[in-house]
Amino acid sequence: MIFALPLYDDNPIQRPPVVTWTLIGMCVGAYLWELGQDQEAVAYQYGMIPAVLFGHVQLLPGGAAIPPWATIFTSMFLHGGLPHLGGNMLFLWIFGNNIEDVLGGPRYLLLYLASGVAAALTQALPDPASDIPMIGASGAIAGVLGAYLLLYPWANVHVFVWIIIFFRIVTLPAWLLLGLWFLMQLVSGLGAGVRSPGIAFWAHVGGFVTGIGLLALLRPSGMPLLHPSRSAPFQAASPGALSGRSTFHGSVPEAGDRFRPPWG
Repeated sequence: MIFALPLYDDNPIQRPPVVTWTLIGMCVGAYLWELGQDQEAVAYQYGMIPAVLFGHVQLLPGGAAIPPWATIFTSMFLHGGLPHLGGNMLFLWIFGNNIEDVLGGPRYLLLYLASGVAAALTQALPDPASDIPMIGASGAIAGVLGAYLLLYPWANVHVFVWIIIFFRIVTLPAWLLLGLWFLMQLVSGLGAGVRSPGIAFWAHVGGFVTGIGLLALLRPSGMPLLHPSRSAPFQAASPGALSGRSTFHGSVPEAGDRFRPPWG
């Protein structure tokens, strides 16, 4: 058994990631609200349903809480369970704060929401008559991952790796981690039927590609792409290196405090 969990990257930030914090707070708040509701009804009322969005069918009277176009946005803040929410928010925190730091809050929010819209449409257009609701922030977050890959392909991400009884914290370059993730989404999307319930692979693909394109358009004038590495890749440390306290700037520790998580 192999289990891998990214913890933080090696890119410092210059200002507090207020928009990233706000997006995480909104997703967590929405999930807490969902817990007190009929979650299937929430998915159909506030999730993006291609057949409803494109007017092929209508929800029963009283079933539509908001206009169909608005579900593209509300669906970005809903999640189908705690693992779904936790995984998305972890990736948003690790990679989103650096993109917000580069773009600034307004342009970062534009990239996030536009990637989410593109992700929803990429999932919906191959089968516009589908009645399967789509929820989750992963399409918008995929746009953040695409933007990060274009800016920081050589940045290293500290990943907790568990192989049977062995535990290590390993540094992996972003191009490898995010490139493999994108390839998995593409292959899985090609192998899955358009009406198969489960993970919205094409939404991830559409969001990722959109994030790359928007980062190239929205980045500040003179901001270079493909930043070099700040640390050595493929380094490993025991989990004991996670102990102790440190002061952090965003998602990375101060120099000399390698392998400690941002919540330490």
